[in-house]
Amino acid sequence: MAGTSKPRVVVALSGGVDSSTAAALLVEQGYDVVGVTLKLWAGDSASAAQDHFKCCGSRAAADARAVCAQLNVPFELIDAADTFRREVIEYFAAEYASGRTPNPCIVCNERIKFGLLFSHADRLGAQYVATGHYARVERSNGRYLLKRGRDLTRDQSYFLFPLTQEQLARILFPLGELTKAEVRAAARARGLVTFAKGESREICFVPGTDYARFLREEKLVKPQPGEIVDLTGRVLGRHDGIAFFTIGQRKGLRVAAGKPLYVVDLDPVNNRVVVGDAAALERTEFVVERCNWVAFDSPPSRFEAVVKIRYNHVGAPAIVEPRGGGRAKVQFAVPQRAVTPGQAAVFYAQDTVLGGGWITK
Repeated sequence: MAGTSKPRVVVALSGGVDSSTAAALLVEQGYDVVGVTLKLWAGDSASAAQDHFKCCGSRAAADARAVCAQLNVPFELIDAADTFRREVIEYFAAEYASGRTPNPCIVCNERIKFGLLFSHADRLGAQYVATGHYARVERSNGRYLLKRGRDLTRDQSYFLFPLTQEQLARILFPLGELTKAEVRAAARARGLVTFAKGESREICFVPGTDYARFLREEKLVKPQPGEIVDLTGRVLGRHDGIAFFTIGQRKGLRVAAGKPLYVVDLDPVNNRVVVGDAAALERTEFVVERCNWVAFDSPPSRFEAVVKIRYNHVGAPAIVEPRGGGRAKVQFAVPQRAVTPGQAAVFYAQDTVLGGGWITK
């Protein structure tokens, strides 16, 4: 590129105000922007007709195209529906069927969004990939650090813990220093067509919030009736399949015990849902697997961190002890509620992501 113009960047456009504003800011900063939207739904999907307002839906692509036209930058739509179904939706169903609670947003980021975006960036000769995530990347002592977004109410660093050093070196997060209010104001000031668009925090491919209905309608999980038991093994009732339950669940148990009961364990070997009182949900220790160490080449044998065990968990002080094979033991100072296999545990030192992994039993 001639003169002082900046390198090419592929911007992931979801059709929402965040990614639209990210693209606009990069254009103003002089980058050679290419907008890309990933088509994640096949046209014949049972849920595709309900995707109109989702970030992977039909309106999303139309809005992203309109933003690119406003910004006078190229727009490309990449058909990733087959890959998305194989890598994300089938994983989602398999985790539930195995008694775990999946986090499809993290897996989608890892396997679909950043994977495909970097491949496309390479084909276009683009140096960078950018998204509208509320997170930051900083370089310190030759290492790229992933940090929380300045707006802690919107921080999305939890979903990004699997990013590698090679990826972090090429990622731009233009919204990392901004609040949501500032982003919406910036979009309004620039007249972006998405400035007033609402947003959804639900799983993008699940209509509403009823994941069990989605699994049934998409024929991803077959009902497998079994027993609901208490902690002593006493049978309290029946269920349609462990895939339709998650740790901490209270509603939908259909058992009478004279006190509130919660799902405290899922036993895929015996096809049992185990229930107990609120105290039985609390755990002090657990193990994570498939760790990615963002802040370390090799982690210390033991370190203190604030650990988040799900996105809306505020985080709690813990001791993390890395072990071989990508595993680590986590011990909270104070017991935490509903530590759930299949969810991610992400380790922080103030605003820096040290690493993270997937909760196992």
